[in-house]
Amino acid sequence: MVHRRTRASTGRPRTTAHGVLLATLMLLSSGSALALDPSLDVSQYAHTAWRIRDGFISSKIFAIAQTPDGYLWLGTDLGLLRFDGVRTVPWSPAWGELPSNYIRSLLVARDGTLWIGTLKGLASWKDRKLSQYPEVAGRSVLPLLQDQDGTIWFGAYPGVAALCRIAAGNVACETAGSSGQWVGALHEDRSGNLWVITAQAGAAQLRRWKPGAREEYSIPDQVAAVGEDDRGAILLAASDGVKRLVDGRIVSHPVEGLTSVSRPRGFFRSSDGSLWIGTFNGLVHVHGGRSDVFTVAHGLSGENVFSMYEDREGSVWVSTSGGLDRFREYTFPRITADQGLSSSNVWGVLATPDGSVWMAASDGLNRWRGGRASFFGRRAERRGIQGTRASSGGRLAVLDARLRSLGVDDKGRLWAATRDGMFVLEADGFARVTGLPATETFPMVPDGQGGMWVPATEGLFHWRDGTASHFPWSRFGPKGLPGPVVLPEPAKGGIWLGFLFGGLSYVEDGRVLATYAAANGLGSGRVTHLRRDDRGAIWVSTEGGLSRVHDGQIATLAAKNGLPCDAVHWSIEDDHGSVWLYMPCGLVRIGRAELDAWASDAGRKTQTAVFDASDGVITIGAAYSYGPSVTKTPDGRIWFTGSEGVTIIDPLNIRRNDQPPPVHIEAIVADGTTYPTWSRTSPLRLPSRVRDLEIDYTALSLRAPEKVRFRVKLEGQDKDWRELLNERHVSYTNLPPRSYRFVVKAANDSGVWNEEGASLAFTIPPAFFQTAWFRTLCVAALAGLLWGAYRVRISALERSRRILELHQVEITALNERLMKAQEEERGRIAGELHDGVLQQLATITLDLGTAKHGIPAESTGRTYISRAQQKLIELGREIRILSHEMHPAVLQEHGLAQALSSYCSEFANTRGIAAACEADAALKDLSRGSALALYRIAQEAMGNAAKHARAKQVNVRLEQADGMARLTVSDDGTGFVPEHAGQTDGLGLVNMRERVRQLGGALEIESQPGRGTTIRAQIPFRRA
Repeated sequence: MVHRRTRASTGRPRTTAHGVLLATLMLLSSGSALALDPSLDVSQYAHTAWRIRDGFISSKIFAIAQTPDGYLWLGTDLGLLRFDGVRTVPWSPAWGELPSNYIRSLLVARDGTLWIGTLKGLASWKDRKLSQYPEVAGRSVLPLLQDQDGTIWFGAYPGVAALCRIAAGNVACETAGSSGQWVGALHEDRSGNLWVITAQAGAAQLRRWKPGAREEYSIPDQVAAVGEDDRGAILLAASDGVKRLVDGRIVSHPVEGLTSVSRPRGFFRSSDGSLWIGTFNGLVHVHGGRSDVFTVAHGLSGENVFSMYEDREGSVWVSTSGGLDRFREYTFPRITADQGLSSSNVWGVLATPDGSVWMAASDGLNRWRGGRASFFGRRAERRGIQGTRASSGGRLAVLDARLRSLGVDDKGRLWAATRDGMFVLEADGFARVTGLPATETFPMVPDGQGGMWVPATEGLFHWRDGTASHFPWSRFGPKGLPGPVVLPEPAKGGIWLGFLFGGLSYVEDGRVLATYAAANGLGSGRVTHLRRDDRGAIWVSTEGGLSRVHDGQIATLAAKNGLPCDAVHWSIEDDHGSVWLYMPCGLVRIGRAELDAWASDAGRKTQTAVFDASDGVITIGAAYSYGPSVTKTPDGRIWFTGSEGVTIIDPLNIRRNDQPPPVHIEAIVADGTTYPTWSRTSPLRLPSRVRDLEIDYTALSLRAPEKVRFRVKLEGQDKDWRELLNERHVSYTNLPPRSYRFVVKAANDSGVWNEEGASLAFTIPPAFFQTAWFRTLCVAALAGLLWGAYRVRISALERSRRILELHQVEITALNERLMKAQEEERGRIAGELHDGVLQQLATITLDLGTAKHGIPAESTGRTYISRAQQKLIELGREIRILSHEMHPAVLQEHGLAQALSSYCSEFANTRGIAAACEADAALKDLSRGSALALYRIAQEAMGNAAKHARAKQVNVRLEQADGMARLTVSDDGTGFVPEHAGQTDGLGLVNMRERVRQLGGALEIESQPGRGTTIRAQIPFRRA
């Protein structure tokens, strides 16, 4: 299927030269403002894929179109979808019923009408009104086309192949083929000729339908689409390849990249002039006399290409059997192995005066010139890449050794450092440079007097006329560390040295004349690049920022001054005064005026433009030592290396999206109910008492929707604008009743704002209880009620106080009697356990012993009886302990202090945990109920320390002070969060608190995870 952007009306079609020229100009002018660069391969475009398998949608997309409001419409076999680049919205039945949910074709006419061809009829959508056409009801509509006159053409099937047209709202159909055929494709060429493909099994007919006499051509193959080549000749996507109509004959038209597997099925001419061919195995991109392919192996969502379309911002959309793909141009294109480099792993790039760009790659030297790559390595012939031919005179045809760094001398000759030595490119090949060792070498620079400065791991070499002077790094830098970054000072014969671990030195005649470090204001960390501007200032790229050294003064530009981060890998000035910084956080451009203003006031914030991965910039965390990493060609373009290939900056062609994005408020949802937001002439009236309000909005910049910025404000609620990045939803809660106006504005990826934006006025009316009269009445009634309640409350409090005082003594006595009764019951149970259960266990143990003596020694039964005896003995011990804990006789006989000391000793013996007990003997007169309560609290606290806290030490302290009896139990266990104690099923802490409360006391718990627990209980001291 052929899709093209709609064009302005041209009136009646003309076949004169003037008419052809006019039609061509209008076709070209209809292209998007951001047409793709036709010189680039598809692999150099930014590609995004939305895949069915990843849950994007659940069906295949057969048609794509964009309406003037900016929405992209996707026709699938399960319905029509609206797409804003982030989310899809299915066609709503509230908008009207489509003839079928199987969408075959879509077309946006020049008047903005969306034409929808379905499996069972045709519909059109304009101004929120859906129209259907009964003349073709029940028939499949495919394809759709609007000609230069504005007439809508389409094919209808089944039946005799019908070609239908709609003009001035009238539908007319006529036969375009014989029975059993269908209209498979339509195309209007640049001369205004309408071409029709009618097809049937195994064959097709090509017909020139209008204007003038009709022509017909038989084709013994299936034909899926009609298109044109660069010269206007008709192309056919046939089952056995691309065909071309030449002088009335259908001939084969070979296209590089097309195979018997990747059969063509559609043509698309993008506004940059490139021809896109959709096939059964990916895309073929024909441009500039060459072709490149893009398949599933390159990241395409699916193999089978169904439809292609270009949106208003120049992005090309492709639907496949696996999903939806978008191709757009990067701000900065990149050259990789896909464009002919021997490897994408490039760490050095250098331009020479002849316009060549030399690239040091992992497997050898490449030269980029005239849009083509040449390889200067031993593997050139085997790789099928052009290499340098061998020459006489001891010259090398290729550089086979691993490259280190590149340089260019004062004569414009290329220098290349390899692990086998240094070489210079002469007219007839590479010549070895004598006098320099084969060593690790960093980027070389000319001295301005015919020599070269060569930094290496062993030191700095100064080569001239075949000899080299050597200066060890210990002579210049701190600790003798290498300084891989050099910048000559030709006028003085000196050189600037930047060091690996920080610092900058200026050297003349082997002597250091100036040194700068972080203590002097230089950026901290490694020095990665040096350059001199036209005013003599030295710019030093460091890990701590970009430093400017001029006349002994240093200032450093960093994140505090507006940069996105601190570290700078390199800086370079373009031919128009802007400075570019390559940083781990992106590529940054600073205007000359901004930089000059900062140089005058180093404390000011600078305004910068930051480019990231969405612009084609691949950043690296640390700068390369080899290189150089950046260069500038005579035409002003800047070339730099990254983690993959070489990226190009063309300062004169920084692509900018000047189209402000259309903004729409899509829905407002109040307490779960959605209200329409379109076509409103008056404010929307919402129900009263709205609690949750949600507003959905969007901005239609499909080029990079993830970089769309929004400003939203709810007038009547928000004081200021809210800045959001790609957030298309806001929520409000419990808005008071009043009138509101929601306003949203948006900016595209280039920062171009739609200042008009979109707005929605709505009102939340007050409920009856929110009105002023109701509030006044309520205030008066409440005041009277409060006064009466106050008087009643005062009387009740007085009565309650008297009653509480009278019954306090009774309650206290009752509490003690209750605890006494509990203890008596515990004593009874303890006696039964000790005198009954324990005695029976002892009898059973003896009986088992007697039985064991009657069993032969070698019998296994004797072993089982012994085990049972041991378990009964252990059970008896535990029952004895339980009995003692339930009824501590020592408490009644000797008082609380002696009872606690005894319990601590028994606790240490039975639990194996160290226990220390300090008790005030004065507490022996404490009432029995109070003593029992504190004893039980101590028991519970120590038990918790053993069972839950895994403590190794427990301390118990009992004392009397200020008329209070105080008990403190602390451990060194695991501790816990006291606020979470009530979330468990245990009743220990609950019992403690209840015992203390009944006696008019207080309980405090201090604990932290890993820091142990301290429990303090205090009750009024009452004598026995």
